[in-house]
Parts: sequence; structure tokens; C-alpha cells
Amino acid sequence: MIVAVLLFGCISPVCSQTAKKTAPVKRAAPATGLPAMLRSGKLVYQKFCLSCHQVDGGGVPNLNPPIAGTSQVTGKKAALIKILLNGMQERVEIDGELYSNNMPPFKTLTDQQVADVLTYIRKSFGNNASTVTKTDVAQVRAGKVK
Repeated sequence: MIVAVLLFGCISPVCSQTAKKTAPVKRAAPATGLPAMLRSGKLVYQKFCLSCHQVDGGGVPNLNPPIAGTSQVTGKKAALIKILLNGMQERVEIDGELYSNNMPPFKTLTDQQVADVLTYIRKSFGNNASTVTKTDVAQVRAGKVK
């Protein structure tokens, strides 16, 4: 019997069932659209932004500006994209408050990651601004939008 198994393989019914060909498993297509952007943007926010701008987007008084309800966040997309890509090294006044902590540049994020996190920020924390697309980011990064 042992010789037969070694020569011809497994003889149990379980082995013969596993040897049958199975249909390939179809993988789900990646989620797209606004819900997917918001999920992805939230992850980027949690990894890179949360420690300065806080869980509620309220920032830290006189140090890190809030992103909840500020005109810089809900205003022109290009200005916000430039801030994320290039960082901020100077003292800045936002909605009447002065903030002095430097923000590092995030040029290593992909255009899609930048679009996702900025869309998340513009649609969270009580904000309700338009989405930022990958194309918006690519145009700003290429210097095509001033």
C-alpha cells in the first residue's frame, strides 16, 4: 500500500477532490468614486495630518491651523494643493489667527493620494467643498495652474 501511494500519489477521496480543477476566484474590482476617495483620504489624513490638525480638524491654537471651516481649505483648490505639495515655512494668518508651526512638503504622495486626502478634508469636519481630482493635482504639480 505504501509503495502504491508513493508511486501513484494520494488515494483518499479528499486528495482526489482537491486534485480537481477549481474555477479561478474572481477578485472584486477596487472601489471607485467619492466613497473610495473618502476612505483612502481618511487613511492618508490619519497617517500624515492628524497629529498636527487633530482628530476633529481643529488644529492647535497659535501653532497648527484648523482645517475645519477655514477659507483656505474650502476655497481655491490650487492654493490648497500647493500648500500640501510644498509645505508652509512662514508664519501665516488664517481667518484672523496667526499660526507659526512649519508644515513639511508632501511631494512624495501620488497625485491620487493628494486628491484623496484633500477631498477628505474638504468634505469632512463640517466642510462641504468640491472634490479635488487627480488631474487637478497633476496640473498644479506641473505648474500649469497658478
